[in-house]
Amino acid sequence: MEVESASRVIDGAVVLIDSVEGVEAQTKGVWRQLDRYGVRSRIMFLNKLDRPGASFRSSLLSLLSHRLHPKPMALSLPIASFDPHDYARGEPGIQGLVDLVNWEIWKWDETGAFTRHQLPTNYEKLADTKLFPPSHPILPCLVPARTNLLENLSMFSEELMETLLNLPSSPSAYLTVPASEIMPHLRKATLQNDILPILCGSAFKHIGTELLMDYIGALLPSPVDVVDAVPAPNAPLRMLAWKVSWDKRKGWMTFVRIYSGTLKRQSVVYNATRNQKERVSKLLLLYASEAEEVESLSFGSVGVILGLRFTRTGDTLVSNQQQAESSLRDIVPPPAVMSTSVLPQSHADLQPVQEALESLARTDPSVRIEVQEGQLLVHGLGSLHLEIVESRLRDEWGARFEFGKRRVSYREGLGLQDITPKPQTWDAQLAGKPVEIAIDLSIRPLTQDEEGDSLWDGNMVVDKDDKPLPLPDTYYSQQQSPLANIGRGIFNALSNSPHTFLPLSRVHVKVNGYKYPPEVPPSALAGASAVILRDQTKLAGMGPVMEPYIRLKITVGDDALGKVVKDLTEHGGEVLDLAAGTSGQEGEEEAIPYAEDGIYVPPKALSPSALATEGNTSSNYKRSVHAIAPLSRMLDYSNRLRAISGGHGVFEMSNAGFRQVSETRKTEILREIGRA
Repeated sequence: MEVESASRVIDGAVVLIDSVEGVEAQTKGVWRQLDRYGVRSRIMFLNKLDRPGASFRSSLLSLLSHRLHPKPMALSLPIASFDPHDYARGEPGIQGLVDLVNWEIWKWDETGAFTRHQLPTNYEKLADTKLFPPSHPILPCLVPARTNLLENLSMFSEELMETLLNLPSSPSAYLTVPASEIMPHLRKATLQNDILPILCGSAFKHIGTELLMDYIGALLPSPVDVVDAVPAPNAPLRMLAWKVSWDKRKGWMTFVRIYSGTLKRQSVVYNATRNQKERVSKLLLLYASEAEEVESLSFGSVGVILGLRFTRTGDTLVSNQQQAESSLRDIVPPPAVMSTSVLPQSHADLQPVQEALESLARTDPSVRIEVQEGQLLVHGLGSLHLEIVESRLRDEWGARFEFGKRRVSYREGLGLQDITPKPQTWDAQLAGKPVEIAIDLSIRPLTQDEEGDSLWDGNMVVDKDDKPLPLPDTYYSQQQSPLANIGRGIFNALSNSPHTFLPLSRVHVKVNGYKYPPEVPPSALAGASAVILRDQTKLAGMGPVMEPYIRLKITVGDDALGKVVKDLTEHGGEVLDLAAGTSGQEGEEEAIPYAEDGIYVPPKALSPSALATEGNTSSNYKRSVHAIAPLSRMLDYSNRLRAISGGHGVFEMSNAGFRQVSETRKTEILREIGRA
């Protein structure tokens, strides 16, 4: 969720990959997040080149094989050592970098200090440089790398192409082009996503990070580069609260990005998502852990507001209520797949624990809190997520509680029994008087080609005009609005089925109309809609049970392949593909990697430690298994894989959504949750 919310407000990104492993599942997950939020300009940083087995070449090729970008362009080359004998011994490490654009060498010493040395622009003098001897393996790579950089870049700039064509035909010609003539074309191609700049180094040793920061400032866009027209300073205020956090000293901190207008201290803003007025007490600009108090934030600024009471992650804030329709795109969390009970240590701890859970849900929208049969339940994105939730509740809010056993969050679908005539009225006693409330609801299961609304936990709730119904807490007057109260009742009824007490999913609910006496408060509609929907669900009968599935990529030695496949099938998994090497294929699109034509791929000798370990880690001895499996059967998979592979197997997993289970598995799940 941290990456998800940050991706929503950034204009450019630096993506890091491990130079030993290359592109991994998480890399592709982050790449898809950036695609989803339209972050076009990116820089790739090949990290950890100081580790044994790190390879600049293999990392570059993995970008092509995983189809991240068709035109990766190396702006720097690594120097493993300035002593050529270290290359012969396959010594791991990185002592310097070649900046191909500025045509200079960065050299680091043992203390971490660096010096910069300009390379000669004369081809004959390159071998005479005092930085390394003439036999150094990097020397034959320098001219081809810069020539390729300029020629590839000229494919996206007629002006640069003209400059290169006017150069004399000598080996030194491309070395004389100054950085000032290259950088504007490089920046333009980066902004248009025509190329993917590649830089490298070791962040742990601070090698290459200074150069990376220089290129971030030179190549990535500013806020004015990503809009058609820059809003005037007096334009209506619009901003997105992309992160909310709690600080023990400062209180609630709301991180915002200003999209138009100017935000001033002590001003009143309107939360268009929650329909609430908020007062801004202080404005901060953060520089890592340093905070600077400011009087205003203008267009493009990312700052912090102190003093907001109702705002949550993903909310839109505007100047006034008239702008309420101009909500920005929300940050939608993935569905929860695991849950656990929260047990306060004493009755006195119940209220503080509930308040801590509500505060946590405000900071992290992927956490869902529920009370079921008098028990507090917290739903998260996985086992690790729940561990983070547990530690944050203790450390940030000082709550006293215990977590119960972690369980997978199952779902129930709608039954297929005929529910006509369907119940539409609710008879109750209010203030000692009998009242009758009528709410016309139509329910049916979603079809295969219909998508559920993630805000309604995979269900679809619409009004009489088939327009999606907003969540109850987004109405301006939540207590007085009839639809807000009906929505609250529907939300409560969908959160647990009358058959299994599991949340209902893939249900289409339509509010056709409602009728209630004038003396009855609108808040009574919440109870009425919940009872009516629950009665209809009960008449429809018990539907199919769904459980969360995960995609797995397991990399093991050839000798353990059969054991891995057998273990997967015994635990309800389905093998999708077997592939050689650590990359493998996940789908038809990835079967055809991007071509290497026109891409500068350095020789293997540039990464000596990768050459030294190649015989031991070659993909000929590794096999990748791509599979899909139920999450509930894979919670202890790391221990099982370690035993099967002798500790040499690795795996990656990602969410694959909910799937309907067989009748046999349905019986097992009902027995597990005590509903059989």
